[in-house]
Amino acid sequence: MSTPKLTPKAKLRGAAVTTALAAALIALGAGSAEATGWPPLEPGARLYSATDGRGAVTTVDLADLGTCHTLSTPARSMQIANGAASVVLYPGAGCTGPSAWASGSLAQSNLPMAALSYRVVPA
Repeated sequence: MSTPKLTPKAKLRGAAVTTALAAALIALGAGSAEATGWPPLEPGARLYSATDGRGAVTTVDLADLGTCHTLSTPARSMQIANGAASVVLYPGAGCTGPSAWASGSLAQSNLPMAALSYRVVPA
């Protein structure tokens, strides 16, 4: 059985597919968070006083399930990488307010509102 010969058109199409795949992999590796200056995503959870993972950092104790924590400085962004817990953030002190925002167990996000308190819950 002979090997088929590739035409110049097939070679160009193959090169285009290879280039597109390489660009997609680079984009996945870098992620949109990297493009906006987020700190690297690491195990655990952190709250930031500014958007895009900047400002003062509060490290969340993910083993402290259910306890309400009031922040001295409102959180504007957060990141979490943990399969067992997530963080629920509240606009008011003492885990109060008209609405809460839940992180999920893998997130890197600017918050929809400034958060003054939080509690850790099972994922």
